Amino acid sequence: MSNRRFFLKSSVAGVVLAGLNPMVSALASTVQNETKISAQKPKLRFAIASDGHYGQPGTDFKKDHENIVKWLNESHSKNPLDFVIINGDLVHDRPELLSEVKKEYYDRLNVPFYAIPGNHDHADAKIWKSVFGYEDNFSFEKNGVGFVLANTSDTTGKYLCPDNAFLKTELEKFKSLQTVFVVLHIPPHFWVPESPFVECADTISLLHSYANVKAVFHGHDHSLDAVFYTNKLPHFFDAHIGGNWGTAYKGYRIVEVGDDDKISTFQINASQNPTLNETKF
Repeated sequence: MSNRRFFLKSSVAGVVLAGLNPMVSALASTVQNETKISAQKPKLRFAIASDGHYGQPGTDFKKDHENIVKWLNESHSKNPLDFVIINGDLVHDRPELLSEVKKEYYDRLNVPFYAIPGNHDHADAKIWKSVFGYEDNFSFEKNGVGFVLANTSDTTGKYLCPDNAFLKTELEKFKSLQTVFVVLHIPPHFWVPESPFVECADTISLLHSYANVKAVFHGHDHSLDAVFYTNKLPHFFDAHIGGNWGTAYKGYRIVEVGDDDKISTFQINASQNPTLNETKF
């Protein structure tokens, strides 16, 4: 894992230096203090986090979830969030714990939250709706920005491409919007050899065919906290909430959309362990 992680992180650094989509700006590394980043109130501000792995043996998963609720609520109190997205692997191979992690932790967030399954949630539409009130593929619009969230696994934990028919239907609904974001736990492209992703050429082609799809957000690989590209479309990662591997810190990503529809995003080193250097480009 260490060799693969080094290769992935080195690749990310090179990609960030190469430049971003003109509509999307990002900090090249994680930051310690988000309150100094936002100078003006954006029309939309949300946090996205993933991979809590609630119930994983040998981990302090309850403390991890106490922390993420505290961190996100503190973030909201300092610089208001419109909502939070939890991008998969809420639990660790025990779907019966989904209702517990929702009730005991995510329901304590001071803002609305949305969640999408990961491969360790072992969930389908029926399971997801019974816990969260909506199915495992869904979309919503907030402040003129569209969001399409799709399941990339099944009840066995298999890595899958998203339902492209669903994606196309929802993207068509949002085609008049300036900005649309897509959320997929498992990335649909192999950027590097032996990555734990899936190759979904039809999905990538579909995403590229809608100019208003400005970014895709992924979880799954806990060691990633930056950006990869398919053509000019950025795919962002957000490290991890819990689990027993990944970045040395626990954190989440902030995304802001301004009144001019320009987008900025940055990763938060919420645990501040280790303290990281801040770099701006």
